[in-house]
Amino acid sequence: MLRVTKVENGIVRGLPAADPRITSFKGIPFAAPPVGENRWRAPQKAQDWEGVLKAYEFAPVSMQVRQEIDVNNIYTREWAVEPDIAMDEDCLYLNVWTPANGADEMLPVYVWYFGGGLQVGHPAEMEFDGERIARRGIVVVTINYRLNAFGFLCHPEITAEAPEAPANFGHLDQQMATRWVKRNIRAFGGDPDNITIGGQSAGGGSVMNQLVSPQNEGLFHRAIVQSGTFAKLYPGDGTHRFLRGLSEAEEEGIRFFESLGVTSLAEARKLDAAYVLGKYLESRQFWGTVTDNKFNVGDAFELFIQNKRWPVPVMLGHTSSEFYSVPSTKTMDEFKRMAADLFGEDAETFLALCRADSGRLEEAVKKSSVSCIEYAIRIAGQANSDTGARLPLYYYNFDAEIPGWDDPGTFHSVDLWFFFETLAKCWRPFVGKHYDLARQMCDYWANFIRSGDPNGRGTSGEELPKWEPYTNEAPYGMRFADQAEFANEEPSEIMKFLVGQYFK
Repeated sequence: MLRVTKVENGIVRGLPAADPRITSFKGIPFAAPPVGENRWRAPQKAQDWEGVLKAYEFAPVSMQVRQEIDVNNIYTREWAVEPDIAMDEDCLYLNVWTPANGADEMLPVYVWYFGGGLQVGHPAEMEFDGERIARRGIVVVTINYRLNAFGFLCHPEITAEAPEAPANFGHLDQQMATRWVKRNIRAFGGDPDNITIGGQSAGGGSVMNQLVSPQNEGLFHRAIVQSGTFAKLYPGDGTHRFLRGLSEAEEEGIRFFESLGVTSLAEARKLDAAYVLGKYLESRQFWGTVTDNKFNVGDAFELFIQNKRWPVPVMLGHTSSEFYSVPSTKTMDEFKRMAADLFGEDAETFLALCRADSGRLEEAVKKSSVSCIEYAIRIAGQANSDTGARLPLYYYNFDAEIPGWDDPGTFHSVDLWFFFETLAKCWRPFVGKHYDLARQMCDYWANFIRSGDPNGRGTSGEELPKWEPYTNEAPYGMRFADQAEFANEEPSEIMKFLVGQYFK
């Protein structure tokens, strides 16, 4: 087994995973600590170290609000098992799981970006254990990155100091880590010319941003976007992508410095990190991606559907009961006016589809409620054909029965347990069918990471059910319920109507 290897900054030693055929390396620095003069700068090159780095434990998580366990909060109940986890501004580290016996095996590589709204989250979350994917012949890398005020603050002084990288430090951390992987993954038995990036929620949104960044030519070869692409259906429906312009973000940064009690970037960089975080949380801000015309040149979804992205195969999907867009109308007349404003001469078609003529607003709103993620994916699928790109797109809907006293449905992020095949770490009373489904999903993910096609044999040795690419002619996808089944089902009539309206 490959327990000791050499990367560009020195020698690193890992430990056997639960399966001793896999070696895990945790807490490898991919950049210099983003502290002091490096706060609010693009990530800088990591320093060399002497001797052997013992990569035995996860590094501290990036600065964020502490997730306290609350039985009434499904997300802390699901994942916040270590409320006192080590946290530090010095956070730019990554973790590797490898099945390789030597440094010359050229195995496919998966680089994972965690989610959490660009505000919270970390790669030490228990569901992100890369061992099960690694058992399928994949080198798995999970990376940390800066969040909230530390990852996405802007200020005129920052722009003046580094106009080539004035914003998006969290995304630049992801990019830096992926570049580190490309330079160093051979040391872990990986192939630098066979890298897939993937993420869920804000991690999936981050993948979208990496896909359309002009700075990323040749950096990766496939992408997986899980519950990470959105399109807004109705005015005021609460669906946001949190994209800001640089000048707007700079103005917010000026006001934030005032709240910190400082008048310069130099002063702000000397402040205690906990104090900065506290002031950010007090401000109730929610900072994310910025259009800086360097890393980010526009809305990632819009660029994607315009085929202004790196031409790689993409797998994308969602859970069956997350993020539905609902019109904010309160009366039938308001509902009809909204339809007229949005759809013009096609408003009557929309109202008929919603059964609005029955006079029952509740029924009309129910019929018009649509998954904004599925909506975005189907727009992307049509654009993939209409623009002539015709790159492989694989669509899925996670629709499994999820057990537990809370009767949660397929809530946002629950699929994380399945494709990482880490159900045994969860408190929920999963049974055999869930473990079988997780095995299938992990098999599909591994096949896609390996070749850009999820099809092939599973770990049982049998061919997996065929998963066809999504096309205009066949707008179908894989449904993960009691088991994997390819669903030859047309989208709903209301979905067809809304997607058609998008392209009018």
